Amino acid sequence: MRWRYSETVLLLCTLAFFATMVGRLAISPVVTLITDDFAVSNSVVGIALTGMWMAYFASQFPSGILADRFGERPIVLVAIGGTALASVFLALTPFFTLFVMGTIALGAVAGLHYSVATTLLTRTYDEIGAAIGVHNVGAPAAGLVAPPIAAWIGVRYGWRPAVAAAGVIALPVFVLFAWRIRPVEPRRPSQPMRERFELEAIVELISRPEIVFPICISVVGAFAWQATASFLPAFLVEHRNQSTEFAGVVFAGYFVVQAVTQVGVGAASDRYGRYVSTAGCMALAAAGFVLLVAVPGFLAIAVAILLVGTGLGWGAALLPRFMDVLGDAERGAGFGLVRSVYGFIGALGSVVTGTLADLFGWDVAFTVLAGLLALVCCAIAVNVVLSLDY
Repeated sequence: MRWRYSETVLLLCTLAFFATMVGRLAISPVVTLITDDFAVSNSVVGIALTGMWMAYFASQFPSGILADRFGERPIVLVAIGGTALASVFLALTPFFTLFVMGTIALGAVAGLHYSVATTLLTRTYDEIGAAIGVHNVGAPAAGLVAPPIAAWIGVRYGWRPAVAAAGVIALPVFVLFAWRIRPVEPRRPSQPMRERFELEAIVELISRPEIVFPICISVVGAFAWQATASFLPAFLVEHRNQSTEFAGVVFAGYFVVQAVTQVGVGAASDRYGRYVSTAGCMALAAAGFVLLVAVPGFLAIAVAILLVGTGLGWGAALLPRFMDVLGDAERGAGFGLVRSVYGFIGALGSVVTGTLADLFGWDVAFTVLAGLLALVCCAIAVNVVLSLDY
């Protein structure tokens, strides 16, 4: 079968997601090394990671506006190149205050990618659920590569080379994207960008019932995802007494599961409906967290990672819902706005989970995640059963 340009777009958007995600995920496997080096607590590192994820999602809305003005290609290039530079900065920083600033900068530049690349894919593909599912594989693929490599480098050479390795990975992706992706016509090249930030228009969009309900669901899903991405290795080391290397391998396994199941979750969303598929994901993840907390042994860890990895791939099921209800002219900035809102709030998952772990232990912290996901299942069930059409 002949290779098409649309497949090049999908492949390189996925690789760009991979590169920007590696930059963020390279930190989590070496959290315990960072806390030891800077002599800080889990909750303080959680603040830094929350700042990174908040910045990541806060930049989603302006990224859509910038893409509407200048086109998607240059914005994605800034995201990839900025990720490489920020990773190197983090590796060189001598003080924890600068480390926090660097993580926030890393999140801000990396966040320019997702909404813009997703909009580019909607301009390229008709079956957007499946395309978004493939694109989302970039994140779990990064999870497959980053944790074991970062853990291995961190144990042998320190956390700084482990973080710097993300910049090395991003560089060839930057070159490939610049070489193979063609410029596209901006949607709104002449409209002043300040008009897109008018409060009335922003409030009108995110207050629509068909938008606000999936935003609330996404907040909880993002909260659980951020908490897991930030602290799953630390949970395994400190609560289940596993080695750093083993925790890195399990963390990679979590992302392998997401890589394998993302396309299926997206396809299920196209076939069976956005909310039914999303509720199934949330239920699986909740069950997985319960297993991690309550059941000892390697088999329980393996089954839990399978459930949590599949369930926290909820984005491939739910995110197409926003595209379904947004008009063509709204999709760029509108989807970016939605991502900024739910992701910014959901980023609290890092600091809240880290604080709960410090105050009450890892078992309480992860049980809270299971309870929140169970509440989402109940909300979706009420919406479907009562035919509220939100």
